[in-house]
Amino acid sequence: MLIDIGANLTHESFADDLKEVIDRAQQATVASLIITGASINSSIDALQLARSQDHLFSTVGIHPHHATECSGDVLKQLGSLAEDSKVIAIGETGLDYFRDFCPRDIQRNAFEAQLQLAVDMKLPLFLHERDAFKDFAPILRSYRDKLNSVVVHCFTGDKTALQAYLDMDCYIGITGWICDERRGQHLHDLIELIPANRLLLETDAPYLIPRTLKPKPKSRRCEPAHLPEICRFVAMLLSTSFDQLANQTSQNARTCFNLP
Repeated sequence: MLIDIGANLTHESFADDLKEVIDRAQQATVASLIITGASINSSIDALQLARSQDHLFSTVGIHPHHATECSGDVLKQLGSLAEDSKVIAIGETGLDYFRDFCPRDIQRNAFEAQLQLAVDMKLPLFLHERDAFKDFAPILRSYRDKLNSVVVHCFTGDKTALQAYLDMDCYIGITGWICDERRGQHLHDLIELIPANRLLLETDAPYLIPRTLKPKPKSRRCEPAHLPEICRFVAMLLSTSFDQLANQTSQNARTCFNLP
C-alpha cells in the first residue's frame, strides 16, 4: 500500500470528478492521501476534504507563488487550522525563483514566517524549492534545530542541493518528474544517494503526470492513482522490488508525518 504525500486535490481540474479520483486512488492501492494547502483558501478546502474520509490528511500553508497573502491575520488563520488533528504539516511553503510570481524578498519573509509557525505548532514542514537553493538552504538551516520533520517536496535539484538537504536530515519527495526523459534524467543518478529511510513518493497531482505510463492516458492530468507508476519506475532505478519500495516509503511517510 502506498501513501501519496502531496496531491493538490483542491485544484479546479478535480472539481467535477473528485470522488472518482479518490476512489481510483484506493483501487490503485494508494492507502492514504495528503492534500496540499498552497493558499489560505486551498488550505481551508484541503482540511475540509481531509475531514471527509479517514484516509485523507492535509497540510496548511502559503506557496511562494501566493506569498503576498501571507499577512499576520493569515498566519493566525493557518495556526488555527493547524490545531486540527487532520493537519499533519505546515506548507506548502518555500521559495520559487523559477516563476518569480512574487517578489523574492516577500517570498523569503513568508517562508521564514511559516518556518516559525511550524516551530510554534510543533508540526512537520512540507517545502517547495525551485531554482532558489542558495537562499533557501541557509534560511532552512537557521531554523532546522528547532523544527520537527522536514520534507523537500518534488525534489528536482542537483547533487549539491540533495546532499545539503540530507545533511539537514530532510526527507526527499520524488514525483513523476523522474519519469520524464526530457528533464528528469539527472535524478536517475541521484536517486540512489537518498537513504532508504529518507525517500518519499508523491504525485503532486494534477501536475507532473508520469510520462512512462502505458497506455498513455487521454488526459494530461496527473492523479493519485498514478503513484504506483512512480513507485514502479523508482524501484527499477534502485534495482529493488515494487513491494519493498512501497512498504519502505509508506513507513517513511507514517514516521515523518506521524500518520496512524
